Order: sequence, then structure tokens, then C-alpha cells
Amino acid sequence: MTAVLQKVSIFMEMIKFSHTIFALPFALSGALLAIRGLPGARQLLFIILAMVGARTAAMAMNRLIDADIDAQNPRTATRAIPAGLLSKGAVFGAIVLSVALLLWSAAMLNPLCLKLSPIALGFLVLYSYCKRFTALAHIVLGICLAAAPIGAWVALTGKIELPAIVLGLIVLFWVSAFDMLYALQDLEYDRSVGLHSIPVALGVNGSLWLSRLFHLITVGLLVWLIVLLGLGPWFWAGSAVMAAMLLYEHWLLRGGDLTKLDAAFFTMNGYISLTFLAATAADVFLGR
Repeated sequence: MTAVLQKVSIFMEMIKFSHTIFALPFALSGALLAIRGLPGARQLLFIILAMVGARTAAMAMNRLIDADIDAQNPRTATRAIPAGLLSKGAVFGAIVLSVALLLWSAAMLNPLCLKLSPIALGFLVLYSYCKRFTALAHIVLGICLAAAPIGAWVALTGKIELPAIVLGLIVLFWVSAFDMLYALQDLEYDRSVGLHSIPVALGVNGSLWLSRLFHLITVGLLVWLIVLLGLGPWFWAGSAVMAAMLLYEHWLLRGGDLTKLDAAFFTMNGYISLTFLAATAADVFLGR
């Protein structure tokens, strides 16, 4: 039993379960905005289970597909699969279970969610292969996480509407931008082995400027969402705080200084995601 629990712990660390904080608040925000209120307990449960299934499958697939690449990169050689802490067969089994959880949860929500889930899974697989042939992997990752608020909206309304698409675009540009920054860590390695990324294509300075542009678009989309849904001062205030945090994130990395990348990537983006949920909840429940 101890050995099993140890393997589970290693798996949870491998898939960075704690990083669910990046997407889950946006899914919950999508649910709140879709009905301008709190979803029922059953709906909320299956939205969360679908998120857990999708994200676990995505991270496990990425680690499994990239295992050979990770083994050659000094930064990632200590990850669970290349280090021999988890077998490829065990990780594949976890992927199958995670996909099953996603599909079952989608079926429990409504038929459209189930019909759309294979598309989401397709993008999750595509992301893991993108770096082999295109620099647009960051955009594909953004699309994958954009499915969180759109999926929650569809789960509660049974249809795709313009506000849901704008919510998805907010996540797409926000995630794509910070993933470009994260990829700066592997710039030299990726370039040496022929892998593709925005940093490889544009260099450090070009990546920083494109990331800034994407985050500026994110702020513009927040304003569009406010106007589109007639959101009030609580959401305006939250958006202003998020814009300030994005600005601070780029200030931390000014001049291409990557020593504060962890603070910019993990800390600030975690706060941004939670701020979005807090602003949404405040607008829905206090702004009436």
C-alpha cells in the first residue's frame, strides 16, 4: 500500500495537479456568468470532474509523449518517466482513466458537451506534438485551456454563445503569452535539437514583446466581456487588478531577466486566475 501511495504521489507531482489553479477558476467563472448565479451541486460536480479528467489526461499525455525529449534536456531529465520513477505503461493507464472520467462527466452534463469533448481531446494530443513541427504550440495550449470556460458555459446552457467565446479568447491569449515566457527556459536546448517555439523563432526580446502584445489583447477582451454582459464595478475593479498584475509580471522579466520567471509564471498567473473568479463571483452575487 505504501508503494502504491508513493507512486500516486509521484504521479500527482508529475502532472502538477496544483497548477489546476490556472484553468479551474475560469471554468467556474464561465459557469457563474452563463446563468448569472450558482449552478446546482450536480452540475458543479461534473464540471469539476470534467476539468480534473481533461487536465490530468493532458499533462500525463504531454509527459508520456515527451519522455524521450525530456530525458535529453538537463532541465527535465529528472521528471518521473525519464528518471524511471514511473513506467510508461502506468502513465498510459492513468491517461485512459482520465479520458474516461472526462467523457463520463461530459455525458452527465449534456449531449453537446459529450459531442465536443473529442475535439478538446484532439487539441490536447496535438499540443504534445506541436513543438516538433511548429512554433505555435503556445497558441494550441491556449486553445486547450480556453475550453475550460467555454465547456462550463455549454454545460449549463447547452449552447455556444458569443460571451463564452470571448471568455475563451481571454484565456487563450493570457495562457499563450505566459507559455511563451515559460518556454524561454528551454530556448538554447530547443534550438540545439531542432524543436520549435516562439522563443526559438523570435529570440528573447521578440518573445517578450509578443507576450506583452498578447496580454494587452487579453485586457482588451476583458473590457469587451464587460460591455457584452453589462458587468458592473466589481468586475471592472477585478479587471484593473488583473491588468496591474500582468504589467508587474512583465516588469519582473524586463530586459530578459529570467531569474524571476517562477514568480512571474506561477505566482502572478495563479493570482490572476483567482482574481478573475473573485471578480466574477462578486459581480454575480453582490452586483445585483
